[in-house]
Amino acid sequence: MSNAVPGCDYMNAHQDIIQRVNESMPEDEVLYDLAELYKVFGDTTRIKILYVLFESEMCVCDIAQLLNMSTSAISHQLRVLKQAQLVKYRRDGKAVFYSLADDHVRTIIDQGMEHVEE
Repeated sequence: MSNAVPGCDYMNAHQDIIQRVNESMPEDEVLYDLAELYKVFGDTTRIKILYVLFESEMCVCDIAQLLNMSTSAISHQLRVLKQAQLVKYRRDGKAVFYSLADDHVRTIIDQGMEHVEE
């Protein structure tokens, strides 16, 4: 059985490169988790919520009013963001306030924005 790849002129011509890259590749499960994380950023409403939370910790009602959306729609998106560990929350009596989980979230968004503005 040949290891030749259709369209390649040489079989294993760069085996040293292939081996080095293969050794540095993360496990499939880690790559799956990374892809799932980036899917969360694939929704404009979630991006808007993250931008809102850049500025201030806020409750669902305030976010909904600011984005002119229903509280149920915002709650749903916050649940997705929370499951992805992008936002955290704290209770103050009956009120629940949301904020960014950590500085990594801002970095991811900032780098994405820098890329699209190039």
